Formats: sequence, C-alpha cells, structure tokens
Amino acid sequence: MINALIEAVNIAKNKSKKRNFIQSIELIVTFRGIDVKKPENRIIAKVELPHEIVKRKTRICVIADGDLALKAKDAQADSVISRQDLEKLKEDKKMVKKIANEYDFFLAMADLMPIIGKILGPVLGPRGKMPDPVTSSSDIKKQIETLRKSILIKMRASPQVQCIVGSEDMNSKDVAENIMAVINFIDKRFPLAIHMSNMYIKTTMGPIVKVQTNIR
Repeated sequence: MINALIEAVNIAKNKSKKRNFIQSIELIVTFRGIDVKKPENRIIAKVELPHEIVKRKTRICVIADGDLALKAKDAQADSVISRQDLEKLKEDKKMVKKIANEYDFFLAMADLMPIIGKILGPVLGPRGKMPDPVTSSSDIKKQIETLRKSILIKMRASPQVQCIVGSEDMNSKDVAENIMAVINFIDKRFPLAIHMSNMYIKTTMGPIVKVQTNIR
C-alpha cells in the first residue's frame, strides 16, 4: 500500500502545473454502502499525522486563566482567551463565528467547559471543534504540538472524505505516511475492504490521480 501511495503522490506532483505558491496535496476517498443520512455514519474527527504539514499553519486557541494561560502562551498557542473574554462573547455571535473560522483546534480549562458549551458550543459543536479539556497537570505544550500535526476529517453530506495530507514541497514518502494515518483511522470505523469505492490524490489545482490499491 505505501508504495502505491508514494507512486500516486509522485504522479500527482508531476502532473501538476507549477504555480506561484506551494500547493497542498489532498486525499479523496469515496465509499459505498454507507448512508450518511444516519448520524452514526457521519465522521467529524481529529487525526494526528506522523509528519506536520508546515505549509499549512494549524491555528490553535486556548481558553484558560492563570498558570494554564501562561503555559499556553509559552507553548506558542496562537491565541489565549480568558474567562473574562469568554463572558464578553455572550452577546457577540458575529465574533463567535469569527473565532470558530479563525482557529482549527481549541483547548480549554476543564472547569470552563460548561460555559464554553453555552457560549461557543452552538457554533463549534457542528464543526467538530469543541475544545479538548486540559487541567493544571496537563502537558499543554505536548497537546499543542500534537494538534499542530493533526487534521480534521469530515464525512457528512456525501459518502466521501476529502482532506489535506501534505504539500508539494514535502517528501513523497512523508505524504504517503500521512495518508496511511488517515486510512488506518477510517478503516477502524468503516472497513475499507468492504466500503471503499476509490481513492484519489491531487494537488490543490492539479488533476485527480487514482491510487492503484488491492484493498478490495
């Protein structure tokens, strides 16, 4: 499988015209026999990749006070929101949506989760972005480093997953290993030997390349 993925990534890179920016590399997996109208068949989940996509700056927001807020800043969180800041968002739905759009992942003090659920939950929940809780004993630096290497995968409106797994300046083997992480995650939920129709790889503006696999 890994060799087939490396080959497909190389073909996708070679077939893509040079642009004046570094293109992302995307994975597309289509499925059969999965009714996404049923909530239990939908996917919104974080997947940690073995190789960070440096080109894709993953933005992380931490909601915390006190020492935990200081640790988050030291760990280079992109934003730290205090309880006081959170309270101010009660009447500012426009800002809540802006925050939800601006950040990829959220971490939050465990004791703030109830108020976060009320203020941010209606927007973050449907997007699969509800914060992971952290405590004073949590290694927040490690959690942020893990999220930097993570992506959010979704399958909701149609039976397919499409996500960014690398960039064209990355080593093809590293991209292939990132793809394997996504495939292994999906396979635990929906065995690919039964449900996968096809797998494709493409750059942002390049043609689709079918992966020649023997999964089925």
